[in-house]
Amino acid sequence: MSRPVSASVGATQRPGIRLHPVAWWAWALLLATTASQTVNPWILLLIIAVSGYVVFLCRGDEPWSGAWRIFLFIGLVAISIRMLFYLIFGGSDGTTVLFELPSIALGEWAQGFRLGGAVTAEGATAAAYDGLRLATLLVCIGAANSLASPKRMLRSMPAALYEISVAIVVALSVAPQLVASTVRVNRARALRGDTKRNPAHFMRTVVSPVLHEALDRALALAAAMSARGYGRSADIPPKSRALTSTLLLAGLIGLCIGAYGLLSAATAAPVAWTLLVVGVGLAVGGLIFASRRVPHTRYRPDPFGAREWSVVVAGACALAAVIVTAQLNPVGVWPVTDPLTMPSLPLLAALGVLAAAWPVVVAAQPKQSNFEESAA
Repeated sequence: MSRPVSASVGATQRPGIRLHPVAWWAWALLLATTASQTVNPWILLLIIAVSGYVVFLCRGDEPWSGAWRIFLFIGLVAISIRMLFYLIFGGSDGTTVLFELPSIALGEWAQGFRLGGAVTAEGATAAAYDGLRLATLLVCIGAANSLASPKRMLRSMPAALYEISVAIVVALSVAPQLVASTVRVNRARALRGDTKRNPAHFMRTVVSPVLHEALDRALALAAAMSARGYGRSADIPPKSRALTSTLLLAGLIGLCIGAYGLLSAATAAPVAWTLLVVGVGLAVGGLIFASRRVPHTRYRPDPFGAREWSVVVAGACALAAVIVTAQLNPVGVWPVTDPLTMPSLPLLAALGVLAAAWPVVVAAQPKQSNFEESAA
């Protein structure tokens, strides 16, 4: 009797919108780049809030959809480690001493470092800003893991990078798979009435089954890849191999030099941008040339349409707003900690980060009602 009810209910549900995984990764990386351009805690917290809001409304029901919370926890750990490093090794000094730790004198070879000593409010604030920036970067990567399907991401890779992309996608899907395994193990513990919380019992009943399942999954994946011919060697002419390698190597060198030129004030901006564009062109040309020689077909290729471009533009708006704010109001993006003052929230940067929540409009997932959940 339950089968017809669930089928009829499922037939009336509106299918969820699935954006191209490259669009999600581009959006998340643009947000991460935005976070790397500032240490203003209000902007960083706003980026975390926007990414969490988008993940909450746009994620699906896949096993990797809960990765954002794991990366948020890792970000909190990163902040704690950064504060611990400041307490032990020092860093930015100030005049407002909070407390003092036992110190050990270091020689001239360790100038700029200390072990213990005075802990100031200015130094602790600067360390907290750095830790929050690192945590924001991790949260943005967690948002991409929660929203983008690893399998669809693998199908979107160029044919020349197919083998490399397999390794990258497998590596990126480790965290979501561990999250899914932990959820299954905890659900099984709850069904058995296991409520013990001591560390030894946790290691035996949660960590050990999760690692065992991860090992079984890795062996099954290796067997499946071997059966499908991964690791094959293709008969490529030496001239074609040399041309492809030269284009890719020249492109990577151009990208490195151009990026260094943009970060360095000694290089003129037109020269740096020219090298960067030439490097991108050579790298893309090498990938296209190499992809033509690799037999590769796609079943149901994912379209990259107007919705995907709007998501990418939304992430670019946040980055552009912070960059413009840094030119107009540097203190708003890089607040000073000595003397210690309350940082302000620049309006332009805040509006740009809020514009990054645009994916909610074009990719929000429909939520089941209570009746639908009970009927299913």
